[in-house]
Amino acid sequence: MSGTQDINVDQDVRQNASQSSLEDDKLVSAAVKGDQNAFRALMDKYKKPLYFHVLKMVKNHEQVEDLVQEAFMKAFGNLQSYNTSYAFSTWLYRITTNHTIDYLRKRKLDTTSIHNPYKTNDGEVEIQISDTIETDRTIIHKERKQIIHHAIQNLPEKYREVIEMRHLDELSYQEISEHLDLPLGTVKAHIFRAREMLYKALKDQKDRF
Repeated sequence: MSGTQDINVDQDVRQNASQSSLEDDKLVSAAVKGDQNAFRALMDKYKKPLYFHVLKMVKNHEQVEDLVQEAFMKAFGNLQSYNTSYAFSTWLYRITTNHTIDYLRKRKLDTTSIHNPYKTNDGEVEIQISDTIETDRTIIHKERKQIIHHAIQNLPEKYREVIEMRHLDELSYQEISEHLDLPLGTVKAHIFRAREMLYKALKDQKDRF
């Protein structure tokens, strides 16, 4: 009897997964055509699962919210490249995972000082870098920062303000809320909208990154 029940459960799971994928495909198709309600429906469906997925890798809750928002922006900006032969959820999770890994790698690089010696079997060795030599990577990084800075400055004031507070001043959502005397939900909505506008502006410059 239990074997029959297991088979029925497996069939129900596959059917639900199939229905979910079909629902996603319809929403993606509508989103590609610019349907904002479809974008919102996809976000509402996957925002919470992605949050807990990223939380396994990043323990700062507000940073997790940022990463999930940014992953959605990347996904929505590349919907045209989504291959419907694969489940949308798989594609979205892959983008989110890769974005989170990139963040963790950058943070690790940022916290490694070139001025501090590191230990080897032969003792401590200092990293020597010529002041007169700039690597291509450094130049590209500076150009990218200039492009991002210019894009931020072109945002409407209410969006520019919250993005600068969040990413330049590194204030928490709650601190921004208190500083601007805005509801926390409004702050989060402004930051999301600002990122959306930034992504669209920066996408036009992607060949320079």
